[in-house]
Amino acid sequence: MSTANVTINQPAPGRAEPPREGHQVRAVLDLARFEARELLLQVPLLLTFALYVGYVALGFMDRDGMDDYPVLNTIDRQTQTEPLLFAMAVFICCNAAALRSRKHNTVQQFDVLAMEPWRRTLAHVLSVVPYAALTALVVAGEFGREALKPGAIGHGSVGELAAGPLTVLLAGVLGVLLARLLPSSFIPILVSIPLYLLFVLASDAENAGRWEGWLSPIVFVARTGGDPVPSDLLGRPAGWHALYATGLCAVLACVALLRAGGRTKAVKAATVLALAVTVIGALGQLPSDAKALDAARRTAAATPQKVQSCAQHGRSTYCSFDEWSTVRSDWAEVVDRVQSAAGGTAAQARLTVRQRVYIDDQVEVDGDLDPSSTPGEVTVGTRWGGNRVPEFAVGAAVVLVGGSEDMTTQELCDDARAVTVIWLVLSTDPTPTDTFRNLRLDDSLSGSAQVLAPTNGLSLTGPQTTVIRELLERPRAAMAARVKAHWAQLTSASTTTAQAARLLGVEVPKEAEKCEE
Repeated sequence: MSTANVTINQPAPGRAEPPREGHQVRAVLDLARFEARELLLQVPLLLTFALYVGYVALGFMDRDGMDDYPVLNTIDRQTQTEPLLFAMAVFICCNAAALRSRKHNTVQQFDVLAMEPWRRTLAHVLSVVPYAALTALVVAGEFGREALKPGAIGHGSVGELAAGPLTVLLAGVLGVLLARLLPSSFIPILVSIPLYLLFVLASDAENAGRWEGWLSPIVFVARTGGDPVPSDLLGRPAGWHALYATGLCAVLACVALLRAGGRTKAVKAATVLALAVTVIGALGQLPSDAKALDAARRTAAATPQKVQSCAQHGRSTYCSFDEWSTVRSDWAEVVDRVQSAAGGTAAQARLTVRQRVYIDDQVEVDGDLDPSSTPGEVTVGTRWGGNRVPEFAVGAAVVLVGGSEDMTTQELCDDARAVTVIWLVLSTDPTPTDTFRNLRLDDSLSGSAQVLAPTNGLSLTGPQTTVIRELLERPRAAMAARVKAHWAQLTSASTTTAQAARLLGVEVPKEAEKCEE
């Protein structure tokens, strides 16, 4: 039977009734979950996330005793730059995912679907959220581990901790937006370089103290090498910046939806709200009272006693910024240990341990603290643990022997006091030889060297080093008794190193005294 002349008179079916809004929302969420799983199959994403987690895990391995006393207002900022490589992979992969239909020439097939293009764009944007959440989990784990350490100092900032996850979210949203504005797979690579330069310039502006650097969604943390300072002296509007970055993510997402045809009332209202949040966050980053901040920094550096609290431990007083109050008992243990080896009035001396910070034009810059001229005052910095402990012990011993830290500014070339100071530090130390090596700038156990301290260090000559090593090789109790018996002579500026050796019963070095220049 032939069907060549059969005519179909039935009318074509009309367009189906659009799905209800609730069904559309579920469809968008289902597509977002599918796109998130598709992103998980991308090799660059998996590789960079593994590298990110591996790098954070390596940081869990203690490299220094100072890791036992993390300053949390520096730890939160360290979490910001670590996910940048992962964010770059999210940026490229999200852009590629949004361009998948164009790459495979399936754009026309989407015209027969009930889901509008802007809703598909919304699904791509939402597919980034799980990866921002994963970043937040890594950040929380990294910071939480440090915060739970018994020696943790101070507190972190939620705004600072939010920077890493927001960077990943922003990268993904920007990738989707570029796919809608400039649908080419080469665009992310071309855009990455100028974006990176922009972020570097903005970070330099922020590090130089200019507020406009905060208008960049990403601000790299400068590694200045300086010691931490109290949180209220940082002057970082981290909370406002997090709000600004959140608003910017929303603005870019709304622009992508509008470009894809999503000109509904809800999208327009969300765009207005996102713009308002972004503007509020940007304005909140403006310096509210720069003069007051500068005055607070000068006070903390020049007259810290005005902004510190003190506590009594044993005979001595320990004064610190409030965030460091938990470390005072550790300072007291070191002072008590060093003082137990002293003789004469020094054994009962009342010391004042004063925490000090170095602040120049900016905070957390590398610099040296000048010795305190106040009698009985010992300087301690804002880092603790590791080598900072014996260095602080040197500072305490200097004050017990010389009365003040000014002793380190005097010429101690042929002076028994240098030997006495180091003996006080090492005589009660559980690993005196290793500590002696770590205290010396050149990590040696012979010859002349500079000994580290919170302020000025001590210059040890070769003969002084020889005498100290001889003392460490003798019975500890016998040497301790000799030091206390001859305390007056050993702490006199007129006693030479050779005389000290005779008083302590060790061989007098034959080398000529010569200070390190």
